[in-house]
Amino acid sequence: MTTPRARDVEIGPDRSGQRLDNFLMRELGNVPRALVYRLIRTGQVRINGGRAKPMKKLATGDRVRVPPVRDQAPAAKLPTARIEQVRAAILHRQKEFLVLDKPSGLASQPGSGLAWGLNDLVAAIDEQAVPVHRLDRETSGVMVFALGRRAARELQQAFRRHTVDKRYLALLTGHLPEDRVVIDAPLKKIRDAGGQHRVVVDPDGQSARTTFKVLERFRDHDFVEAEIESGRTHQIRVHAAEAGAPVAGDDRYDPGGDLPGLERLFLHAAYLRLPWPDDQVFSAPLPDELTAVLDALRTRR
Repeated sequence: MTTPRARDVEIGPDRSGQRLDNFLMRELGNVPRALVYRLIRTGQVRINGGRAKPMKKLATGDRVRVPPVRDQAPAAKLPTARIEQVRAAILHRQKEFLVLDKPSGLASQPGSGLAWGLNDLVAAIDEQAVPVHRLDRETSGVMVFALGRRAARELQQAFRRHTVDKRYLALLTGHLPEDRVVIDAPLKKIRDAGGQHRVVVDPDGQSARTTFKVLERFRDHDFVEAEIESGRTHQIRVHAAEAGAPVAGDDRYDPGGDLPGLERLFLHAAYLRLPWPDDQVFSAPLPDELTAVLDALRTRR
């Protein structure tokens, strides 16, 4: 029997701009999305000889190493309770996309001891579902999944061109100097001395701009709306820390900043306006556990 070998696929103009994970889903056929992420994470997939992230955008002329999948370990079984949790969190669904009120604590991709992620759970509900943006594991709120290739392309372009209006609610530890503060500071991913991935403000980083608007002030905290014009990793968290008022519950950028009653990151994607296929607005209310924290702060004024 012939041993299956890796294939070297050159990207043509028709697939330029497609994300690596979505490209592999099509190339590998009927395989679990968790398997695709495992192949990428373990370095079995290469772009032009180098490792890449699942959301890496392919360009015309790129050469992608597509490994064989016959001998791969079977994908982990998805927990039924988690699938139903995600199904119940769907806010809106139409032929082009679905909108989810993402629960806190669900990572988009496998990792950190889990063989599956949110993307796999959504794909179990609709196999056409393709994530077009992401939220941090501990961030809750509005998240969009395209249904089908054309929808994925249109929505990814909308996010890339910054024509999507995204607003978050956050509780900051400390106070902003004014009721409206704009942080325009480039961000760069690094690995710290402990091996942990972090994002820092760096002139050589990618451009990023966040507008903070104070909604309510407490004795030691500000409750704010954060509007981002870009969508960099940890953008709001790093910009809040840069402003001297890190997001409450952020163990990575504000270690030791504990707040009684808060068991998670206080960051919630509350509002999303999509320009395609029609101008539509979606919102998700602040989760009960975060509302309870605000109520407790109001009694301590």
